[in-house]
Amino acid sequence: MSERAVPFYCPYCGEEDLRPAEQTEKVPHGAWYCADCLRTFSLKLVGIGIAETVR
Repeated sequence: MSERAVPFYCPYCGEEDLRPAEQTEKVPHGAWYCADCLRTFSLKLVGIGIAETVR
């Protein structure tokens, strides 16, 4: 399994021109840069499976 999952499109503009962002003091490891809308973002997996239901 790879260390980093690759997003297929930008969650803000929907374009596919994504590049790994360079880690800095403000940019965390594993962040992505969208060359179309100029945003840098990171993704977080919360879990796999069915969400708990509140009763």
